[in-house]
Amino acid sequence: MRRPFDFTVAMERLCDDIASRTPQLSHVRMSQVAVSFAQARRRVLHGLQAKLTPLRFEQGSLVTRRGRDEWTIRRLFRGDTEVLYILTFYLPRFLDQTFDEKFITIFHELFHISPRFDGDIRRHAGRCHVHTSSQKEYDRQMAGLASEYLQRGPSEELWRFLQFSFDELVRHHGAVIGRRVAIPKLIRLPQQRSA
Repeated sequence: MRRPFDFTVAMERLCDDIASRTPQLSHVRMSQVAVSFAQARRRVLHGLQAKLTPLRFEQGSLVTRRGRDEWTIRRLFRGDTEVLYILTFYLPRFLDQTFDEKFITIFHELFHISPRFDGDIRRHAGRCHVHTSSQKEYDRQMAGLASEYLQRGPSEELWRFLQFSFDELVRHHGAVIGRRVAIPKLIRLPQQRSA
């Protein structure tokens, strides 16, 4: 009997190995990153492949100000461990990319995690603080990191699933399953009244 392929477990293991073998990502603790999947609305190759959701505001703060209001975010725990990031992949779209594009996407999202690992994103200098001034150059750097990772000889068992499309994994395993993690909502804090 075929066993369903658990995409989120496989991706969690791969990301953990990537963090352990990539000096630029050594700060990433996958025990505090929830790997999730979401269903892409349309079966097309273009569009969002994955996204990283930080569960803190700038510099790891639990509170941010927008206009006159202060906001916080509902905290997320896995047992006693607080989750600081949600890494979501859009299926089947992500799995229908080329092998190289899948690896670039993984590194692209992991590299967004702040080097302080405080629940905030990595912020680059300038107006384009998320991807620098050129997302193309950002992804070229991610391709380099992915290539270096593969040259370090990780176990093929960890990344073999990326060689297959969504439909090929379904044919081989009968189904692709995984964990869905809802993005916590922002909560408006009551306004402080002055005495």
